[in-house]
Amino acid sequence: RPRGSGVGRHPDDLLALRKTANLVLGAQASINDYLVKAVSLALVRHPDVNIQVHGDAIHKFRHADISVAVASPKGLVTPIVRSADLMRIDQLAAATKALIKKAQVGKLGYEDMDGGTFSISNLGMFGIDQFDAIINPPQGAILAVGGIQRVLAEGPDGEGQFESRMALSLSCDHRAIDGALGAQFMATLRELIEKPEGLFA
Repeated sequence: RPRGSGVGRHPDDLLALRKTANLVLGAQASINDYLVKAVSLALVRHPDVNIQVHGDAIHKFRHADISVAVASPKGLVTPIVRSADLMRIDQLAAATKALIKKAQVGKLGYEDMDGGTFSISNLGMFGIDQFDAIINPPQGAILAVGGIQRVLAEGPDGEGQFESRMALSLSCDHRAIDGALGAQFMATLRELIEKPEGLFA
């Protein structure tokens, strides 16, 4: 199925906000938790990406049920964080941790993995810089997340400075999501990552 490739995002503000927000909320939310939140908000703004494809029918959903790829004794599984768009970061982090714990001990049930409107696969913690993920049918799209890298870039004053870069790649089922829709979704996601105060709006 055709895919839409992503480009580097600048998560420095997100990294800084995470430290403060976790202290205020008393949470231990990971960068992946913040990405799940950002994706869920972007999906609500772009309902044509928050879909399932069943034959010739396209099903749209009001809330974002995010399938998060997790390693388990039985291989890669994708438990679902349901209505992630309605959760605070601390609630989302707690839900994700519970699903990961169940996956690691092989106790995920059918109800934990049935459905989902979008998937996220984050291989950054395995040292992968960038990759393309395969869509998880009947969902219409999946986001591949690479690791955060420090790179030298030109600053606003023309001098070199180090900044963080994170590669994102969106794979889409082009029967339902064309390149324009994918690009609009990615633009919103980029804004939420680079201006993360929007995650708490």
